[in-house]
Amino acid sequence: MSVGQELWDAIRDTLLADATVMAGLNAIYDKVPDKPWGEKNAYMSRGPFYGIPDEADCIGGQEITIQLDIWSRKPNRWTMDDMIAAVRKALHERGLQLTENALVNMRVTLWRIIDDPDPLTVHGVVQVTALVEEPEEV
Repeated sequence: MSVGQELWDAIRDTLLADATVMAGLNAIYDKVPDKPWGEKNAYMSRGPFYGIPDEADCIGGQEITIQLDIWSRKPNRWTMDDMIAAVRKALHERGLQLTENALVNMRVTLWRIIDDPDPLTVHGVVQVTALVEEPEEV
């Protein structure tokens, strides 16, 4: 499994297990289905995802940045602000366990609320940056 996929799985599992996060969301998607809206009128999807090599003291690793997109059709932006706060609390500086690699640190490095071109939808963005060490090839 790639480092990116292992990190995404750990982040997604952490958010799915968080009652405060999931109180406002119908689901968390890697790839959004045709009809993502449910009774809570909000969902999260994985947005842009990129990494750069990071080698320190001869230890291979990557700095990976994942954008989490929150989509809401709730009546005001403050609901989105609350959802972003819950995601930040669930992920910022958390020591998630990876099985094949080692998470060195993880931080929420950016969040914002954007009006969508669709006037019914509010778009929240949470950017998470993680440093992950990769095991040496044998």
